[in-house]
Amino acid sequence: MQIYLPIAELSMNIFVLLAMGGGVGFLSGMFGVGGGFLMTPLLIFSGVAPAIAVATEANQITAASVSGAAAHWRRGGVDFKMGMVLIAGGIIGTYFGAMIFTYLRSIGQVDLMISVAYVIFLGGVGGLMFIESVRSMLRDRRGEVVKSVRRQRTWIDALPFKMRFRKSKMYISAIMPLSIGALVGVLAAIMGVGGGFIMVPAMIYLLHMPTNVVIGTSLFQITFVTAAATYLHSINTQTVDVVLAVILLVAAVVGAQVGVVVGAKLKGEQLRILLAGMVLLVCMKMAFDLVVEPDELFSVSAVNAAEGH
Repeated sequence: MQIYLPIAELSMNIFVLLAMGGGVGFLSGMFGVGGGFLMTPLLIFSGVAPAIAVATEANQITAASVSGAAAHWRRGGVDFKMGMVLIAGGIIGTYFGAMIFTYLRSIGQVDLMISVAYVIFLGGVGGLMFIESVRSMLRDRRGEVVKSVRRQRTWIDALPFKMRFRKSKMYISAIMPLSIGALVGVLAAIMGVGGGFIMVPAMIYLLHMPTNVVIGTSLFQITFVTAAATYLHSINTQTVDVVLAVILLVAAVVGAQVGVVVGAKLKGEQLRILLAGMVLLVCMKMAFDLVVEPDELFSVSAVNAAEGH
């Protein structure tokens, strides 16, 4: 059954859209990511303009994250104080990211920027996560026991403005989570992602947060950042397709609840290597599309010439 998307100006099969939304919601609940790193490219591959895919996906991620965060909150897996600090940084980053997005769209470079950003961030983060996860699984298979050692002090520990986060049992500077939140906010606005693929590794490896609160806290933060990104895109560029967003939203809410249940049954390294694999697959597809010769090589020039006359 076909449904017309007014802003995207194309028709798509509603069951395909429901399957896409449900799958991304499932990933959101399982991995603590918004799923935009997968959904935005899928929409682009389906024919939706990159600018519309980015703005609309931010809306869908909000719903998936609310559903997933609520499920983790019921399990006691959300550090609300840490989440609020991350949100503060995220709102600031989202504002600047939306301004960059609006400028790039005005000069006609936003599509290229989206693709390049995906290749750089997904390739780097996915590669690091994959290597770390494989090493961890090999150690488990060989029966090696990682000795618990006292974490060495780093420059992060010397930063000022320290705060105590009782849920995470941490006493660290607020500067780091603010900075991480700001970076995720910029990515949310430019790439149409929740930023969980950056947020989750950063919370584990930079902030050293306990794994049991990382995913829930990440989803809590993503909820507010993507909501801000959606609002800014709707007033600045008018690229949010409400019909597309609602369809994806309904399916994502259901998928997120299932993802939380499945994710709770898997080990941490298993979750990380699955996430890394999907991130790298999307990265390779985006990189391929950047270098392959398009089917209609002169279509843009032809349109510009026609408009000139």
